[in-house]
Amino acid sequence: MILALLAILAGFVLLMWSADRFVDGAAATAKHAGMPSLLIGIVIVGFGTSAPEMVVSALAALDGSPGLALGNAYGSNIANTGLILGATAMVIPLTVHSKIIHKELPLLLALTCVTAAFFWNGGLSRTESVILLAGFFGLIGWSVFSALKGKGDAIEGEYDSELAEHEMSLGKALFWVAAGLILLIVSSRMLVWGAVTIAQQLGVSDLIIGLTIVALGTSLPELAATVAAARKGEHDIAIGNVVGSNMFNLLAVVGIAGAIAPMPTVPHELITRDWPMVMGLTIALFIFGYGFRGRQGRINRFEGAALLLAYLVYTGYLIYEITSKAL
Repeated sequence: MILALLAILAGFVLLMWSADRFVDGAAATAKHAGMPSLLIGIVIVGFGTSAPEMVVSALAALDGSPGLALGNAYGSNIANTGLILGATAMVIPLTVHSKIIHKELPLLLALTCVTAAFFWNGGLSRTESVILLAGFFGLIGWSVFSALKGKGDAIEGEYDSELAEHEMSLGKALFWVAAGLILLIVSSRMLVWGAVTIAQQLGVSDLIIGLTIVALGTSLPELAATVAAARKGEHDIAIGNVVGSNMFNLLAVVGIAGAIAPMPTVPHELITRDWPMVMGLTIALFIFGYGFRGRQGRINRFEGAALLLAYLVYTGYLIYEITSKAL
């Protein structure tokens, strides 16, 4: 148990550090290639901050732990919206100005419904997983189109500032892309091994571990990026990081896991307990961030507190399940 806990802690630290280096290197490489800053921010950085979830879920599926992969995806969305956005908005209320994010919010809501429909028959086939992955590549294409057509959008200036702060030579950028990716895989392997070991020793499902420990760990890059953006007044980046990551999780993270290891049966709790939580938080994010009847899209302190409270109650219930089974 001690060794598994140490593997998880070390995996978390290395995962967060390597993801940050990978994102910086990829963004700088794209900048040297002449890509517009808006395209880099939406596609390259968005993909990079979701890389931990993708790698962890792929390794979990290869290890025969599909529940861990699903828990990682859904738990990360819950942590991103409830914990990260909720806690950030309580300190720094967030306002949405970007038209691109206004388009992404209803898309995220629709994707949450679509992915749940695949689980409704109690399983996830390889065909359904390939459809999710096709949707992911379609999302990338739509993001590229939006970035190229979105010149002058409110979020563009924020990405310009961010990229200017992380300038590096092409050689250094390529090094961090390669080194960051290798360290992502190593840290993810440590995290998956530790999580599966603890789940087996406590006698709880790998889904529960994925929803709690692993989801929180793989959400650390989003946490760092969101808090940093909010402190600089880059509210659209702060919200956009979470919205983009949540869409990537629903399509790529679940799709990769299901394509590697189809799931004839998914845990019933995923449909009755976890998906409603994801859906509820997504609806709240849509209502708060989109804005209706002339109201500016925003997440104020009260709304942030509501998101955070929902996360804490949900996580508290999961911890209760873990401890009650371990005793």
